[in-house]
Amino acid sequence: METITEGVNNINITDSYKKNRIQVSNTKKPLFFYVNLAKRYMQQHNEVELSALGMAIATVVTVAEILKNNGLAVEKKITTSTVDIKDDSRGRPVQKAKIEIVLGKTANFDELMAAAAAEDAENAENEEQNA
Repeated sequence: METITEGVNNINITDSYKKNRIQVSNTKKPLFFYVNLAKRYMQQHNEVELSALGMAIATVVTVAEILKNNGLAVEKKITTSTVDIKDDSRGRPVQKAKIEIVLGKTANFDELMAAAAAEDAENAENEEQNA
């Protein structure tokens, strides 16, 4: 029994749950929710891993391209694979495409984020004056 307890205590949980991973769905949240979340994750962890299955792959690619085109991110790694998912209606496993894109901060990420925050504050101030 002691060896089982030792084994459980030595399990590295960080491999199965990464704090900087965003699992994207194409139905649950709007596109810019994921863009803004990825920005926040990059501020905290210096990189973000975007992950999706099946039809949500297009959303992940779009999020990554928005971040790259705005000069906020550089791609570090792209992995594609297929995973078996149990389909309850058919009773047999179904293969789904999977993509993982790791993005890192650009050299001027912090400057761009600070400029965007300053612009947001200025716009909010102008709205208050016009109200």
